[in-house]
Amino acid sequence: MKHDIGRPLRSHRVLSMAGLLAVMAVIFVADTVTDYAVAAAGFYTAVILVAVRLISARALIILAGLCIFLTILSFGLTKFGSYQVGLINSCISIIAIAITTYLALKMNAAQAAAQQAQAQLLRIARVTSLGELTTSIAHEVNQPLAAIATSGNACQRWLDQQPPNLDKARQAVERILGDAHRASDIIARVRGLTRGELPHKSHFDLNQAVLEVLAISRSDVEAHGIVIAVSLDENLPLVVADRVQIQQVIVNMMLNASEAMAANPDKKKEMKILSARRDAQTVQFTLVDSGSGFATGTMAQMFDPFWTTKGSGIGLGLAISRTIIEANGGRIWAEQNPDGGAIFQFSLLSAKENTL
Repeated sequence: MKHDIGRPLRSHRVLSMAGLLAVMAVIFVADTVTDYAVAAAGFYTAVILVAVRLISARALIILAGLCIFLTILSFGLTKFGSYQVGLINSCISIIAIAITTYLALKMNAAQAAAQQAQAQLLRIARVTSLGELTTSIAHEVNQPLAAIATSGNACQRWLDQQPPNLDKARQAVERILGDAHRASDIIARVRGLTRGELPHKSHFDLNQAVLEVLAISRSDVEAHGIVIAVSLDENLPLVVADRVQIQQVIVNMMLNASEAMAANPDKKKEMKILSARRDAQTVQFTLVDSGSGFATGTMAQMFDPFWTTKGSGIGLGLAISRTIIEANGGRIWAEQNPDGGAIFQFSLLSAKENTL
């Protein structure tokens, strides 16, 4: 059985307004039958202050106009006392009603603004987790977007040649479409991750996925003076995981390594990317950097949410990476690089040991 909660509220509002109209009638009678010196019309201000919580701003203005009209009418009907005193009192009452109405409307507007701000804060609180998540992986979307811009500029140059190099332009357009699809896939995976959806697993070549990430990231990384060395095992079996999510983890690792090495500008910047069989059932990805490494006692907290050593970081990148890898049946960990820097690794089950 449904209950109309709004009906009692509406009934209460109607009764309250009826009571206020009755009070206005009493004030009018009192103001009319008493001496000019009795400024009973001043009580209309109390009616305005009560009514502001019950009716809209437009209705309140109409009510204030009615109060002013009754004040003038009462002045015209009053037969007792000094006319000049009554005129002054009536003017003061009218001014008081107008000022009270103005202040009541301002108060009502301020209250509405405060309620709107509170509602906005509640909405912000509900999407905070999503906002932090998307912030932490925004660079992953920026990579294909930057590649799209680069390919677009290249396409324009090929078309501007005389005669236009249509084959090169066509290749650039194909790269643009591929990067656009990749950006769309990343956004779709992010939305799925926030909703707790299962990864979209498929059989894929981990080496090929790594090379795709390098193709769109290498120029940006090398622009910062970082030398990338790649060593991929050609005999790797296929893995079963969400290809886009795994590529997100690789991009996050590369950017973390780049930032760590940027903090030591006087040190040689090297990044090594490797793939290999870990054992008969698993395939392993490894990234080695020459950054500052890990401070003592930080290894145990590294993959905890909101823990970070970066001044501008929010501590979600590695936590999300761990969530992704574990959701795909793998494991992720970090080690200190004996030569200085850090080693990040993850493993995934090979296709031979996993089925969709």
